[in-house]
Amino acid sequence: MLLDTCALLWLAEGAKDLNVAARRQIESSRVVYVSAISAFEIGLKHRAGKLSLPVPPGEWFERITEHHGLSVLPLDWKVCVAATELPPLHKDPCDRFIIATAKLRRLRVVTADPRFRDYGVEVI
Repeated sequence: MLLDTCALLWLAEGAKDLNVAARRQIESSRVVYVSAISAFEIGLKHRAGKLSLPVPPGEWFERITEHHGLSVLPLDWKVCVAATELPPLHKDPCDRFIIATAKLRRLRVVTADPRFRDYGVEVI
């Protein structure tokens, strides 16, 4: 299972915004992944003043992934190319990397964005 950036933020805030099914699946999953692009997206949101964090974004990301036992998936060339080959259904480039990662690794995605399904990605 792969967390979208919004799901990572919700998990970090105590998971109250995650639905019960998503929380249960996160808790029972052997491995829960987050894309490295989420660190980039969080850094951008923080710099733009749209996200308040108690520590700098890099430190926050490292602490949260460690605290929740999340595995960070890198952006390798295959993911980068796959993101460019997705149909233009979604404008957010960060989400396109997450979708490409999910498709290549056959992972379900925890997200509130219904457009992920349009790419054939299973959404939780």
